[in-house]
Amino acid sequence: MTDAAPTPPEETYSYLGPAGTFTEAALKQVPEASGKHWRSVNNVGEALSDVTSGRSVAAMIAIENSVEGGVSATLDALATVPGLRIAGEYLVPVNFVLVARPGTRLGDVHVVNAHPVAYAQSRGWLERELPDHGHIPATSNVQAAASLFENGHADAAVAPPGITEHLDLEVLARDIGDNPNAVTRFVLVSRSRMPAVPTGADKTSLIVELPDDEPGSLLAMLEQFSTRGVNLSLLQSRPIGDALGRYRFVVDLDGHIADERVADALLGLRRTSPNVIFLGSYPRADRREVEYHSKYDDEIFIEARDWLRGLLSGEPD
Repeated sequence: MTDAAPTPPEETYSYLGPAGTFTEAALKQVPEASGKHWRSVNNVGEALSDVTSGRSVAAMIAIENSVEGGVSATLDALATVPGLRIAGEYLVPVNFVLVARPGTRLGDVHVVNAHPVAYAQSRGWLERELPDHGHIPATSNVQAAASLFENGHADAAVAPPGITEHLDLEVLARDIGDNPNAVTRFVLVSRSRMPAVPTGADKTSLIVELPDDEPGSLLAMLEQFSTRGVNLSLLQSRPIGDALGRYRFVVDLDGHIADERVADALLGLRRTSPNVIFLGSYPRADRREVEYHSKYDDEIFIEARDWLRGLLSGEPD
C-alpha cells in the first residue's frame, strides 16, 4: 500500500487590509480567488514579499488612481522587486463617507484620520465643511476608521461606504469625495512567467530606464512606440535614486507582447535602454478592443521580415 500524496498547501491571496478596503473589493473580482484563503497585509511591500517568498500565489495592489495618478509606492516596488508579473487589472469606483464613534456630531469633529490618497480625494469637502480640521495619516482606509477605537487622537475618519458593516460607527456624511467619477486601478501580481493569452483587448506594462541624462533621450524612447503605432495609456517618471537626473519610466501600452507591433517596439527599447523590465501583458479591465491603423497589422511586420530574410539568402525579388 502506497502512502497518500501530501495535501497541497491552501492557495493564498494577499491584499491591503483589513476587510472592507477597496483592495479587497478588487480581489473579489478575481474568479480564481473565490473560495481561497485571503491574507490581509499592511502595505505594498508586505504584499509583494508574500508573493516572492511563495507565501501567496498572488497579491492585489493599487497602481493608479484617476485623480491622483500612479501610486508611487507600487511603481517603485515593481521596479525593484524582481520576478513579478501582472496577471490582470481591475477597476473599483471610489467614494468615501465620514464616520465617527456613536454619539459624535459633525460639529464635534476637529481632527480627521484618513489615508493620504483618500484625504487628497476628499480634501475639498473637508476644507469646506470642516475648515479648521487637522489630518492624521492612516495606512489604509479601513485602518483610519478602526483607529477611532484605538486612541482618542481623531474625532472622525474618511472611510469606504461599507465600513459600517465591519465596525460600529455612525456615518456623519456620505459622498464626500470631490470627484464622483474617481476610479482606482488595481493589478494582480504573481510569479507566473508566462503572459496571459492574447484577447485583442490587452495591455502591456513596462518599466524603462533612459540611457543618459541628455537631450532627446526621452524622445528616442517614445519614438519606439510612435513609429510602430503603439498607443501609451500611462507614462510616469520615477527617480532611480542613485543620482540627480536619473529616471525610470513606468509605461502602459495598448496591446500584447504577442502582437508584432508591440514585440518590435520592445526590441527597439531593448537595444536603446540599459534596463527594460517587462511587467506583463494581460486583459484590459474594460475589455475594450485595442484599435490601431491597419498599416501596423501583424502581417505587415511578418512580410517585412520575410522580405529581408529573402535578401540575405539571395532569393529572387
